[in-house]
Amino acid sequence: MIVNADELQQPEAMTFSSAFIYWLKLGFISFGGPAGQISMMHQELVEKRRWISEHRFLHALNYTMVLPGPEAQQLATYIGWLMHGVWGGIAAGVLFVLPSLFILISLTWIYLSYGDVPAIEGILYGIKPAVTAIVVFAAYRIGSRALRNNVLRGIAVLAFIAIFAFNIPFPYIVLIAGITGFIGSRFAPDMFRAGGHHGSGNESYGPAIIDDDTPAPAHAKFKWSRLIIFSVIGLVIWATVMLLLAQAYGWQGTLTQMGGFFTRAALVTFGGAYAVLPYVYQGGVEHYTWLTGAQMIDGLALGETTPGPLIMVVAFVGFVGGWSKEIFGPDALLMAGVAGASVATLFTFLPSFLFILLGGPMVEATRGDVKFTAPLTGITAAVVGVVLNLATFFAYHVLWPQGFDANFEWFSALIGAAAFIALFRFKIGIVTTIGACAVVGLAYSLLI
Repeated sequence: MIVNADELQQPEAMTFSSAFIYWLKLGFISFGGPAGQISMMHQELVEKRRWISEHRFLHALNYTMVLPGPEAQQLATYIGWLMHGVWGGIAAGVLFVLPSLFILISLTWIYLSYGDVPAIEGILYGIKPAVTAIVVFAAYRIGSRALRNNVLRGIAVLAFIAIFAFNIPFPYIVLIAGITGFIGSRFAPDMFRAGGHHGSGNESYGPAIIDDDTPAPAHAKFKWSRLIIFSVIGLVIWATVMLLLAQAYGWQGTLTQMGGFFTRAALVTFGGAYAVLPYVYQGGVEHYTWLTGAQMIDGLALGETTPGPLIMVVAFVGFVGGWSKEIFGPDALLMAGVAGASVATLFTFLPSFLFILLGGPMVEATRGDVKFTAPLTGITAAVVGVVLNLATFFAYHVLWPQGFDANFEWFSALIGAAAFIALFRFKIGIVTTIGACAVVGLAYSLLI
């Protein structure tokens, strides 16, 4: 890429306040899922502001892709940490999530309070098949990238059968797929060789503040003392909140159970939010009965249309769980919902901050060596089968909402097919697709 004379000069050092403002802005405009959010950060931080070079950006991205959890939020945390230390990382990560939390709390309250209004029902009627199409499209996107040979395709098929036919919990599928990848790499390494999906990092947009050869700052250098301190702080925060919840509501209390459940969910979210949704469904709908299957679909629809990481759907699950269980009594439903959403968000994202603060210095010390591992390749293949199972579950609830013995929702099927074609063939954005389907659903509900 050719740069002009102005771009050959080193940008001025960014201040914490300017970075804070950018991360806050990003939290309100980060639509489009992880791909869109990563692209947005690349355009702004690498190409326009040149706060970080292409190579350093992709190096951080490769690390976050290996981690469980939302990679876009972790990437923002990593870059914020690299620029301004611990508080820079915390600010970037929190501001990436906070606007979405407030928006989802507001939308979920409206949904639970006014969801039976005919107009709202009509909008949701159009959105639900669109969400099903989005999940199918997500499975296609992950599969086209990950299933490069018949061995990986076989893992995907077996994962689908395991969760669909035998209802095997998602963490066990992740564990078995990871072990399969590890063993397979010893006997057929070419089958489990990780591909580079994010480019070579050879683009140049001019000198960056954190350039290819910029030494790691002092706070980014590995120290055992720092590793131990951050580990202890993270565990203390987690344990303190869990003990307070247990003391107030008991170990079987709804909020306490949410703390444990969403901690486990945060540690098995390999493959992004679409991969962990089946696990959240198994726990939230089937085991704890915090919400219904239909509500889960509605929650994903709200998550798709709000900024922030898609995994913020856990805030919806927490809100509905607190509301439905009336944890503070029937006269304090809103407070119960806010508490549930807050607990779900805290325990989902706390591990993400620890992964960056603990692992970042080691990543900086081995720049250029971070690659996808064979176990992760196996896990990613299994994720495709798991996501297809999620699409099957959604399709059943959308097309046969009253069960197979009731009528088939042919108009929902048409909306879903049109949404998939819009996403796949015409590359229309997710938010635009959902908006159009919502309008169609509303119009249809007014005509019948």
